[in-house]
Amino acid sequence: MRSTLVLFIIALCVKIQLSPSLATFVSIDCGSSESFTDQNNIRWVGDDEYIQHGVPQQVYLGSDDPLSTLRVFPNGKKHCYSIKVEEGEKVLARASFYYGNYDDKFSPPVFDLQFDGNYWATVNTSNYYYVDYEAIYVTKGNFTSICVAQTKPKMLPFISSLELRSLDPKMYSHVGSNHALILQWRYAFGANQTIRYPDDIYDRIWRAADGINLSEIHGDSSSRIDITTSEDVPPESSLQNAIVSSSTNVYIQFINRLQSKEQVPVYITTYFSELIPTAVGKRSFQMFIDNNKFSTPIVPPFGQVKELYVTNFTASSDTSFTLQATQASTLPPILNALEVYTLSNPLTAGTDSRDVEGLLQLQFAFEVLVEWSGDPCLPYPYSWDWIQCSTDPTPRVIALYLSGYDLRGVLPDFSSMDALQTIDLHNNTIEGPIPDFLGLLPKLKTLNLSHNRFNGSIPASLKNTKIDFE
Repeated sequence: MRSTLVLFIIALCVKIQLSPSLATFVSIDCGSSESFTDQNNIRWVGDDEYIQHGVPQQVYLGSDDPLSTLRVFPNGKKHCYSIKVEEGEKVLARASFYYGNYDDKFSPPVFDLQFDGNYWATVNTSNYYYVDYEAIYVTKGNFTSICVAQTKPKMLPFISSLELRSLDPKMYSHVGSNHALILQWRYAFGANQTIRYPDDIYDRIWRAADGINLSEIHGDSSSRIDITTSEDVPPESSLQNAIVSSSTNVYIQFINRLQSKEQVPVYITTYFSELIPTAVGKRSFQMFIDNNKFSTPIVPPFGQVKELYVTNFTASSDTSFTLQATQASTLPPILNALEVYTLSNPLTAGTDSRDVEGLLQLQFAFEVLVEWSGDPCLPYPYSWDWIQCSTDPTPRVIALYLSGYDLRGVLPDFSSMDALQTIDLHNNTIEGPIPDFLGLLPKLKTLNLSHNRFNGSIPASLKNTKIDFE
């Protein structure tokens, strides 16, 4: 809240300048058919338009809370939400899970979370609190898929909410587009509450944090901090407070919450802004990693923000990160905000596009197949139930097992699937002529069309071939 109209107008102008044209800002309340606007002015919609299967369940948290409903998937290996995006768009995806003992079994499940055919995280749910997972990545098509996959018997995957936000392509640019950033933690030090949209126009969630044996300092709320020069555009409110050590002889050490004692690639962004006008130029410090000097001296600017990145670096739960005052500094180090990510494995290009196109034709023709979505083959072993895939880096679909799937109608043209070796369509209600292209598939060895309603003669392409045909 600004104290004068003039300040309000200035703030509004800055906000307008900063607000990007967000191509994607989607908030899905999974398991719900209702829409509502929450206390942060975020519009939530039910998930009926995004998924056609699964079972909605209620968790008793009250109305207008996206965690009060969930969608559970009692059948199948993998279940995906597909969201329209722009190809090559940098997005932030956030998936949240609140078990809340919805099934009265007091048995919170463990399962996998995936995006676009890539492993994202293993979801460990709880009886008592919610968990969320966040990833930043560049999309490779016009849709992105977020999936949950069953990994253990009797542990049914579910999801409570799903959010997708566009990011400016210049943000988080110190990592290539072939890797995703998997959030470990994001803190606004000295803040008294969680910060997100509308303060952060990209709706990142900044948890309020303090430090052990560290002091908090708070800036003048009427003083502006120019964030336009920052690559990653942190919200101004995440910089208006900070932690400092007690003296120049005492360092700030990051609390390391990495899970693994093995080295993993990390991406860390630290944010510094001086909050005391009289301290300008008097505070200087450096980052040390495992007691080795990592950065040149950092002098935090007043009214602006300075970022320091840790990239192309591996760390473990034993790695230490500290900020230590330089000999020339008369004031201790300061830290306003911090983001820590791990890097994913290299992202897959997905199932071969020729097979994706052919499978799409089958789904257009047979509505019963529409419930399968996401990448058809990846990640291994979570392919669609009725296909078999090769193990190539860009997998091909080598078999269709659609016997008894109650397929009704005319067989479409899926001749683009030229790696098929087996096609089993028996015991359905497929009608019309047998397509000529089936005999022209170069690798086809087995074709079973029995117990359908095909009519007409067998095409010449299927006569005098080595295809095992019935």
